[in-house]
Amino acid sequence: MVDDGVSVTFPVKGTSMLPFIIGGKESVILQKASKINVGDVVLAWVDGCRYVVHRVISIDGEQVVLMGDGNIVGVEHCSLNDVKALATHVVSRKGHKRDLYAPWRQRASRLWWHLRPIRRYVLAIYRRLI
Repeated sequence: MVDDGVSVTFPVKGTSMLPFIIGGKESVILQKASKINVGDVVLAWVDGCRYVVHRVISIDGEQVVLMGDGNIVGVEHCSLNDVKALATHVVSRKGHKRDLYAPWRQRASRLWWHLRPIRRYVLAIYRRLI
């Protein structure tokens, strides 16, 4: 449906995108991606066996490297052709819609990237509170 230009709401599972997307409680709105940039949240087919909703951390030619915001280590690799859609918004169970690319969210995701060395501690506190 995304290839046909239709926006799709896709439920997210897991904790790999904490704190920006809460698996099991939120969904993402996906659209066809005309261009992918570093920092974008995408739906991609990785390892030839599964889909992930993760953030693009680098693009080198046709190769894309992804990492979940809630991951401490570990990345996925795919080709540009394996990026199936761009996530544009997060939707809560109550229907509240939030733009993933609002200026404050972009600043927060850049800060979060630089906090990789201490993410495990911040995430541990966050998981206990939520």
